[in-house]
This record gives sequence, C-alpha cells and structure tokens, in this order.
Amino acid sequence: MPVTVNVEELTVEKVQELLAGQRYVADRDLATAVYLSLVLGKPLLVEGPAGVGKTEIAKALAAALDTRLIRLQCYEGLDAHTALYEWNYAKQILRIRLEESAGTAGRSLEERERSIFSEEFLLERPLLAALRQPDRSPVLLIDELDRADSEFDAFLLEVLSDFQVTIPELGTIQARHRPHVIITSNRTRELSDAVRRRCLYLWIDYPSPEKERAVIEARLPGIDARLARQICQFMQQVRRMDLDKLPGTAETLDWARALVLMHVDALEPEVIEPMLGLIVKTNGDVQRLRRALHDGELVLAAAPAQEVGSDG
Repeated sequence: MPVTVNVEELTVEKVQELLAGQRYVADRDLATAVYLSLVLGKPLLVEGPAGVGKTEIAKALAAALDTRLIRLQCYEGLDAHTALYEWNYAKQILRIRLEESAGTAGRSLEERERSIFSEEFLLERPLLAALRQPDRSPVLLIDELDRADSEFDAFLLEVLSDFQVTIPELGTIQARHRPHVIITSNRTRELSDAVRRRCLYLWIDYPSPEKERAVIEARLPGIDARLARQICQFMQQVRRMDLDKLPGTAETLDWARALVLMHVDALEPEVIEPMLGLIVKTNGDVQRLRRALHDGELVLAAAPAQEVGSDG
C-alpha cells in the first residue's frame, strides 16, 4: 500500500525498501542515486540501453511516494509550447464569436483580450502541470530526452533552474511544490553539458543473471524457480551475440510472462523458436537466433534439482 513519505526522513535503505514495495529491484547504486536526488532536490539523469528499467524508476517512485506521475514523452520537433502550455484556440474563437453576436459595448479591446487569455482557456502540458500541483511534489518524468532536438535542452534548463515559468498573458508561475525530476536517455544523441551539470547521473546497464532473476521473481512471484533461472541464462547468451538491438529487461519480462501463461516449466528449442519475436524485434535478429538455436550455439542450461518449486 502507498504511504505518505517524508523525504527528509529517507535513507538509502528506505528508498530500496520503498521501490521493492513497488516490485522494482534496486541495487545500492541505484537506490543511492534516487535518495540523493530526493534529498538534494536535483534532477536525476538516467542513461542506459533501451528496456533496462529507466522509465520504471519514475513509475515506481511515484507509486512509492503516493504522488502523481507526470510524464513528458520527448520526440523530434518537441517545442516549448507543446511541453509547457498551449491556448485552447477553438474555445477562444467560440467565445469571441459569442461575444460578437451578443454585442461587446462598453468593453475595450484590452479587456476582451484579457478575458480570452485567462485560466479558463489555458491548456496545461506536462511541465506546467508539474509546477502547479496543488498538494504535494509530483514525480516529473522527462522520458527519452535524447529524442528531442538539442535546442530543447536550453529551454529545459530554464525550467529546471528555478522551477518557474513566465506566461506573458498570466505572469510568472512558481512551483507550488518542487517536483522530483527523472530524466531518461537512450543516448541516441549527446545531451548538452549544461543539462548534465544540472543533474545527478546514473547509468543502468543490462542486468546480471542474479539481478534479472530477482526482477522476474518480483514481477512474476509465482514463476517456477528453474524456469526463471533458465530464462536469465538464455538472455545472457543472447546479449553476447552480434544483434541489431540487444533485448533488455522489458523483453525478458514479456517473454517470462508469456511462458507462464502458456504453462511452460522448462525451456526447449521447440518452445523458444515460435516466441523469438518477444525477445528480439527485427527479422535479421530473429533469423540469427533461429540459426544459433539450430546450430547449438545457444545452450539451454539444466536447472539444479534443489531449485524445484517456486521462489515466490
């Protein structure tokens, strides 16, 4: 159950416990980075390959703190207005036409402009919504910042420096409760040095077999321990191959979930081959894995007898 958390009373161990309560397996380095981000009030920049759990940090943290998660999904062409606010032009035009039909005698042009550039017509986008949360600090996830153009970095710095923005028609808006900011990047481009200096930094790599198994068992507590071990060992071999895109933890979890739903309790080539599209995402990679299975390059480890049963 989510609980109200006083950030000032947190410890690294408590952060690990809170994330574990949301079924997110955090090692000491990750928990320390999240802890420092919270107590210092600094954004946390998380980089690493796709699918290793960067975005899930923000989701788990918001749930653990029992606060709102506000997500800004970045993409090429994202600009300040799309990220911050926009005016409801359709509603403004409708109001203007209604006023024209009703007559606007006695109202100056300035008064009419003020009436349509007011809160009633303001459309909050993620950054403004994060600044205007009324009751507690939200978790602001700026996801895949590397997908946005480099010019967006400069705008983002202005927002993160003082946690305030100026809307010409409404004035300056200061954050009511400073958001906890998580920024993720897959490193498709280099982020600016200024953004990096503003943030704490965390790199998340592909997990070790032990950590990946812990993740599987946290997310799928009823999974057979032998199957979980085989899945992790198989994925470690796959990640050593020359593939277009290596699978992350997300693909491991999708595959493990599918195996559980299909009531599979041990990996065999005939079980794996039809499911390769859950593990890799290009035809070339599917064919490489298929050949490796047929040629015996991918070894399906046998589970020790003492692991019969479930760790759940």
